Amino acid sequence: MNTLTRIQKNKTFWSLLGISLLFFILRLPSLIEPNWYGDEGIYQVIGKALSQGRLLYVQIWDNKPPFLYLTYALFHGDQFLVRLFSIIVGLISTWAFFGLSRLLFKNQNAIILSTAFFAILFSIPLLEGNIANAENFMLLPIILAGILIYLYSDKKTINTGYAILKTKHSLLFLAGLFLGLAFLFKIVAIFDLASFCVFLLIASAGINGRERSRLRNTSLITKLITEIKSAILPIIVGFFIPIGITFLFFISQNALSEFTKAAFFSNVNYVGYGNKLIIPQGLLILKFILLSAFCLVLLLKRSIFSKPEIFILVWFAFSIFNAYFSGRPYTHYTLILLPSFCLLTGAVFAKGTKLKFPLLFLAVLSMLFINNTFRFSIKKTINYYTNTISFLSGQKSVSSYHAFFDHKTPRDYEIASFINRHTASKDNVFIWGDSAQIYALSEKLPPGKYTVAYHITQYQNAIKETQESLNKSNPKYIVTLSEASSMPFYLPNYNSKFIINGATIYERSF
Repeated sequence: MNTLTRIQKNKTFWSLLGISLLFFILRLPSLIEPNWYGDEGIYQVIGKALSQGRLLYVQIWDNKPPFLYLTYALFHGDQFLVRLFSIIVGLISTWAFFGLSRLLFKNQNAIILSTAFFAILFSIPLLEGNIANAENFMLLPIILAGILIYLYSDKKTINTGYAILKTKHSLLFLAGLFLGLAFLFKIVAIFDLASFCVFLLIASAGINGRERSRLRNTSLITKLITEIKSAILPIIVGFFIPIGITFLFFISQNALSEFTKAAFFSNVNYVGYGNKLIIPQGLLILKFILLSAFCLVLLLKRSIFSKPEIFILVWFAFSIFNAYFSGRPYTHYTLILLPSFCLLTGAVFAKGTKLKFPLLFLAVLSMLFINNTFRFSIKKTINYYTNTISFLSGQKSVSSYHAFFDHKTPRDYEIASFINRHTASKDNVFIWGDSAQIYALSEKLPPGKYTVAYHITQYQNAIKETQESLNKSNPKYIVTLSEASSMPFYLPNYNSKFIINGATIYERSF
């Protein structure tokens, strides 16, 4: 009874419950969205293929590490189930962020404000939180790693049990393990690993006067080297364990080359896009110099910052670098910025913050800069919810509801409906275009390992491999989408039979 009474009077508990409920309500419309998002279509098809026994990167292909595809495979590529799982992971991420906020901030208002900000931005389409991309799943292990790293650095928050773990470096090892799992969702998690390591190095140099006095006879370089040996190495060991296990799996499948080329080396050109400045990757080099200079300033001026401020600023700087790493302005890239940016906002309202106005200026300036690049649409976010309400209340047809997301979506559903009506389960089809979701909607897999046209035209030998797959599988129908380029295959035994909203369907003649 006393426990129930304490809960009823606990403002923090009810605030977190309200934030969690708000997150769930704002994410709820994502469960009834149509299959419209191109990348999700690819993930769905790969998830179905893996659940049916195809080997990733060898028999079905994309250019990311394996954990996102394994997540989709866990639910057999079903968008509803993956989105539902994304909501659950998002809720747990919100609770983890709340825990991290409690470590960093002394007052309840800053904790609740930053958590509410995180939950709202993570739930709405403004940053594409409604889409089940890699970022939606990797934030949880990254935030958990952040909690462990800060626990290790802050002796005041470590009780006797944590002290035992600290001695054994278990906190650091587990943090590295979480970051390794995040890396297997998307390789940019390596920047979160780097940010936490840099934070530990700066923290080890002594942030307050008492620590500097105690360590005045120890050189800065010596302290940094000591911290690398005692703290950074356990993180690195933990980080590489899940990655090493993944490598061993693909070695056992004789697919190491395909795995490394797809998950790592195929992204070199991707990163090069938009990063040329005088020389290839020149802009990326400039970004790295700016990041290094910022961290150096924090190291040299560390005495004017509190430990939470150092943690937030280092993480935020690396997150900015992360979001701008590839030079492509894709909205969901900003999700990786969300934890550190919300903490930065919370720090402005936290008790004990020394530099409230500089932090506020940094938060506002960075928000304007990021918005100038990624072009967030508040109007479209509002329309997202009004579109859902109109559909559920019967004011919009299914087709109009679908068209809100992408004008090609009604066409994709019509094509999938045609395939479902005119094929048996054993019949193959081939889609020439970038709407892999048509495969998912029609319960089909591509004849070869590539799911979309831009992969086939982009990578060496992909056209040849796909031609061989088409010759072998003899699809009953080949669909060419109106927005796709000319099909580069020799297919003499197919005749144009149907046209659906500009998409041409070819039928095998024998």
